[in-house]
Amino acid sequence: MESALQREATLEQAQELGLLAEEFEAIKEVLGRTPNFTETSVYSVMWSEHCSYKNSIFWLKQLPKEGPHLLVKAGEENAGLVDIGDGLGCVFKIESHNHPSALEPYQGAATGVGGINRDIFTMGARPVAQLNSLRFGDIGEDRTKWLTKGVVKGIGDYGNAFGIPIVGGEVCFNKSYNQNPLVNAFSAGIMDTGNLISAKAQGPGNPVYIVGSATGKDGIAGAAFASKDITEASADDLPSVQVGDPFQEKLLLEATMELSQTDAIVGMQDMGAAGITCSTCEMSAAGGVGMEIHLDRVPTRQENMLPYEILLSESQERMLVVVKKGREQVVKDIFEKWDLHAEEIGEVTDTGRVRYYMHGELVGDVPAHSLVLGGGAPQYQREYTEPAYFQEYKKFSIDQIEQPEDLREVALFLLQHPNIASKKWVYEQYDSMVGVRNMTTNRPADAGIVNIKGTEKALAMTVDCNSRYVHADPETGTAIAVSEAARNIVCSGGQPSAITNCLNFGNPYNPESYWQFVGAIKGMSKACERFKTPVTGGNVSFYNQSVIQGKEVPVFPTPTIGMIGVVEDKRKIMTLDFKQKGDLIFILGDNVEDIASSEYLASYHGVEASPAPHFDLEKEYQLQETMKGLIDKQLINAAHDCADGGLFITLAEMSFPNGLGFDIVTDSEVREDAFLFGEAQSRVVVTVNEDQEQDFIEYMMQSEVTSTLLGHVTKGKFMIDEEHYGFCEEAKDIYDSALGIYLDK
Repeated sequence: MESALQREATLEQAQELGLLAEEFEAIKEVLGRTPNFTETSVYSVMWSEHCSYKNSIFWLKQLPKEGPHLLVKAGEENAGLVDIGDGLGCVFKIESHNHPSALEPYQGAATGVGGINRDIFTMGARPVAQLNSLRFGDIGEDRTKWLTKGVVKGIGDYGNAFGIPIVGGEVCFNKSYNQNPLVNAFSAGIMDTGNLISAKAQGPGNPVYIVGSATGKDGIAGAAFASKDITEASADDLPSVQVGDPFQEKLLLEATMELSQTDAIVGMQDMGAAGITCSTCEMSAAGGVGMEIHLDRVPTRQENMLPYEILLSESQERMLVVVKKGREQVVKDIFEKWDLHAEEIGEVTDTGRVRYYMHGELVGDVPAHSLVLGGGAPQYQREYTEPAYFQEYKKFSIDQIEQPEDLREVALFLLQHPNIASKKWVYEQYDSMVGVRNMTTNRPADAGIVNIKGTEKALAMTVDCNSRYVHADPETGTAIAVSEAARNIVCSGGQPSAITNCLNFGNPYNPESYWQFVGAIKGMSKACERFKTPVTGGNVSFYNQSVIQGKEVPVFPTPTIGMIGVVEDKRKIMTLDFKQKGDLIFILGDNVEDIASSEYLASYHGVEASPAPHFDLEKEYQLQETMKGLIDKQLINAAHDCADGGLFITLAEMSFPNGLGFDIVTDSEVREDAFLFGEAQSRVVVTVNEDQEQDFIEYMMQSEVTSTLLGHVTKGKFMIDEEHYGFCEEAKDIYDSALGIYLDK
């Protein structure tokens, strides 16, 4: 009788699973025979874009990965690890959950939060903070409102129940995301660097355990689902969306933290994309070993699950653990205490192969190395072509735009624009205080600040990307994203340390989309090298587009940058709020006549065709170095970077926390709309106490950075060139309520 291993898969089955014909032939060569259906399923997820990065790895390898604080390099473990001093390390990572969120926004977003937190605590770090970067379509569309509300509720419910504060993030709207939203989740944790749990399997004879929740049919082939276009038929893929349980994850966290204090663990990996398949193959390949796995020993939620269903399930809250032989009881006791499964499902071998059994029958036999990133998985360099729009956008001139007669009308328009208005409607659904580590809930800063207990230090973290800039010019736009992240950390009193990235692009087989991806990598590399912020890892998410009336429409390219930094002295945390009437307001950086790619140009004038805003990497670096000195010498009492919406929005946001205002004059050599609403980069607004004005000016004279006195802080009026732009209280009401009004229309 023919065994399960001998039943050959067909090319048609392989293609249905997402493999190319040439990839099916390559698998035959690797195995020396035709794979069966179970093995073909294993290769289909492991060689999917989501797991293998086959269309991006060539370029990812060119990102800078060396830095002064790096303890774990990209790809070595589940997440990046940087040294923050005092024997402590920060583990951090960002990942996408875009496609699941497009179909089932609540669970799609919730399980994205769960997955990224598992990546952190699997390494032995306790998560201390989360951020997220969200992109949705036209806010006037009912579907956009449904997606926004579902995603925000999913993130809030899971994060709040799990008990990790959300300390910041960004939410943007653009019609390019109408069918395909982007949900990027960032998590950071703190650990004793001596307690690092590796993701490598070692020691033939050591038992292999599955711990956490039981395995069900939810999320089957989720990795393959994430590696194809969203279409009108995608609703059929709902089983590919996982279901999360934050209370189970909380138990899993505590059990893992307890386990990290023992000597019973050899290695551990989260079961995220591709489930048991990924964790068994990656851990084996990383350690240069093999495994024998008995799938019938896996606790399941449904009866009679087939081998490929158990292997490909992405049920949440599960981990694979390699245990030191003889220390099994330690592991069992800890998981029993926390009321979680801990079942021995196999053992480590010295074969380099992962063999899967079902009721004693061999159903799959694959070389671990052939399945993984950097091993035998295919690597492609796709062709890329500069889109025609790129040169067209460069032809834009500010002279094409007539300056509006009433700039107060523009100011009001921007205050209530969904991309600029307060995201209060969003963050009020998140718990930012759980765990009592967040230091900036009532003292707003450009970055989220988290206390490092028992030290003088704090962690600063941010997520940044203006996808309009990246669409206009991928290389410059991505360099701006890195620079803005660093600027936010510096303006908060921190020293940038390292980044993680979530690279959201269209179909890699589309030469224009791939050109955007390549440009983004180049821009990221330049900026990271300048700021000495290596890339510790992250996530590539291709196929973010919609098929509308038979035509593929990619989302705006969105390389989200997650950055962490260290505040060496938490007494010197810098906040953005105006402190008192009479303080002097300065802008640092050059005032440039530029409105390119600004929200003002794109939304108020409806002009999308313009280049990225003015940007000079070297001037950005000088600005940040100057800011570090000003904060260290305590010569300023507020700082806020000039970003979306330009100078006017920066000043308004500095006014709101304490109900103050401003009285400034514009620069007669720069068009007034550009001065107030342009988004030229490398500018920061600071306030200086009158008593320190002389010291501040003397310090700035030694710097190469331009500083311009704009005016002073007032009791509550907004005054520009002696014109009244309203009162702080009225502007704040508009700013705070606008997003909720849009979503409830």
